[in-house]
Amino acid sequence: MSKQQFAREAHLNDALLERFSDYQSLLEKWQERVNLVGRTTLPDLWRRHFLDSAQLLPLLPAGAKTLVDLGSGAGFPGLVLAVLTSEVGRPDVHLVEADSRKAAFLTEAGRVLKVNVTVHARRLESITDLKADVITARALSPLDRLLSQAERFIGPKTTCLFLKGENVADELTIARKQWTMTIAETISVTHDRARILKLTDVLRVE
Repeated sequence: MSKQQFAREAHLNDALLERFSDYQSLLEKWQERVNLVGRTTLPDLWRRHFLDSAQLLPLLPAGAKTLVDLGSGAGFPGLVLAVLTSEVGRPDVHLVEADSRKAAFLTEAGRVLKVNVTVHARRLESITDLKADVITARALSPLDRLLSQAERFIGPKTTCLFLKGENVADELTIARKQWTMTIAETISVTHDRARILKLTDVLRVE
């Protein structure tokens, strides 16, 4: 996929597309020193990473003020969503990444891309004072563990948007043993066997 195709799929204006071009350049530069993404995925960056993240945008709940992205890595999907929503100024995006080198990249990317993100260079377990309207994650953990990691950020009206692979049905079966939730599934635009899980009313089974 070319950046022009990405722009059409994601409905970008010229200013936003320029930011993603800067994102690409910065990521490729840092990739030489820090393993931000799988090297074999770089030639397909616009589809595999940018579009895969951008497809969450229409699923963000209206009026969401705080988004927490777990295990942000190279910024997928959290930083991508921060760029896409930068022109409207919300939600506030928090990127949680324990790897100090990846966190340094995220901080620099936020500066270069002129987006207001808060980077938490800490383990998830050490954050105790942050609640989210939206929680995102991509390729971080199986769903049962992911919900345990997200639990500290979940409030009564939190929406979880998780990008999952083709084993999503098995992951849901296991997760339901410990969690109740309202589930909506969307087929990924980048892989027909991958799914986006939109979870609300998430509660641990007592």
